[in-house]
Amino acid sequence: MATHAQKREGDISDAFASLSGLTPEPLEPRFATLKSELIGGKENVIQESFFRLLEALREEIATVKILKSKAIPEIDFKDIKDASTKFSSEYKRRGAAIIRNVIPPVEAMEMKEELREYIAANPQTKAFPSDNPQVYELYWSPAQIRARSHPYLLAAQRFLLSHWHSQDPQALVSTAHPTIYADRLRIRTPGDNIFALGPHVDGGGPERWEPEGYGNAKVYESIWQGRWEDHDPWEISSRLAVKSDLYRGVGACSMFRAAQGWLSLSTTKAHEGTLLVNPMLKHATAYYLLRPFFSAKKGPMSPKTDTFDESFLSPDNWVLDCPQTSWLQGALPGKGQELSDMLHPHLELNSTMVHIPEVRPGDYVAWHCDQIHAVDQKHEGTTDSSVLYIPACPLTAHNAEFLARQRQAFLEGLPCPDFGGGIGETNHVGRPGIEEIEKASQGRDAGMVAFGLQEFHSSAVGLSDTQRELFDRANKILDFYD
Repeated sequence: MATHAQKREGDISDAFASLSGLTPEPLEPRFATLKSELIGGKENVIQESFFRLLEALREEIATVKILKSKAIPEIDFKDIKDASTKFSSEYKRRGAAIIRNVIPPVEAMEMKEELREYIAANPQTKAFPSDNPQVYELYWSPAQIRARSHPYLLAAQRFLLSHWHSQDPQALVSTAHPTIYADRLRIRTPGDNIFALGPHVDGGGPERWEPEGYGNAKVYESIWQGRWEDHDPWEISSRLAVKSDLYRGVGACSMFRAAQGWLSLSTTKAHEGTLLVNPMLKHATAYYLLRPFFSAKKGPMSPKTDTFDESFLSPDNWVLDCPQTSWLQGALPGKGQELSDMLHPHLELNSTMVHIPEVRPGDYVAWHCDQIHAVDQKHEGTTDSSVLYIPACPLTAHNAEFLARQRQAFLEGLPCPDFGGGIGETNHVGRPGIEEIEKASQGRDAGMVAFGLQEFHSSAVGLSDTQRELFDRANKILDFYD
């Protein structure tokens, strides 16, 4: 495998403009040309589509305001093999879900104690903010290794990934075989208001509009054709050619994470440093993609404005820009896209960003890779809000390539390749090795295979021809055979 240079050193603040002290601004002029080319010859149907979307948003927003946190479906881990159609349909509509009791609570609490011990033994660990750590630049702690490779967590990920489908039966992707992505962890302490990350979308910024990014795979083609209603957020084959990190941003994800997620290590409820999501997956995605093409004819333009009257929000007050501007509201190269009431007024984010229901140790929370999400502006609770970030990633050839790079970083104790470089945990006391992953897998191969430390079993019974081809390709990428 070819080696890849590390990204520059950094922390989670590098991934977001608001945490880096940057403000939204127009991009370079080429983006105005890009936008014009994206909708060229389809201006009328794009405008009609946008207006239909605004009307549909009114209805969806009214529903969310009534449901609030109840919009987020829940299921117990013991029930995932016989999940109700109601849960699955609500998960696909809302984009987020909670799987209860994936890890036994006692075991989850043991993981948190292991974290505390690892951090205490390694005071040199980088974190944000440096003077009052909330998010740690750790990727290979014993607790993270144990959680990612846990057979119950991998089973939960397989269940979530099963909600995706492929229009191309020959697409080289297997949702039945999750792969491991080494992300960070959060131990947010009461009173913190620094890690106040507002509504945002990970998985790229300008890349969603760029032909070399998401355009590579035509993920949003129906939206660009003026048919936002036909967009299918759960079609997976179109995602395989996506390049979500064209700018090598620190913390910008290059692996395909179908669902972002975290494992709770604490009991946390609303306003206690927890997660908020926007449960209007399809509508909100279409809106933040189309919003940069339109401007208000008249209305409040103050950056402090967070409420708008009906005349401002009315479709009659919005017009397709001609010529197009270079604005991609909230999207900056190398950063995650951030949203706000001022930039995205029709989403009514003050009302539609809902807290997830109370979580307890061992619960797994997941949300769609296109979904708008945020964290509490202030932790008003009395105990820590602790999570291990663990997304659900299917096996693809691209993800296998990332596994090969990530595996090398693990063996050397370096940061996960997507994140800030440096020596990482090279000299950390108590850093786990391969034997700890074997132990975490509890005698099963799945954890080792998902980490890229054992080959995929292409001769296994029950595989499709496409899965066998994918396994063979992944094994070559991972250097298991020539």
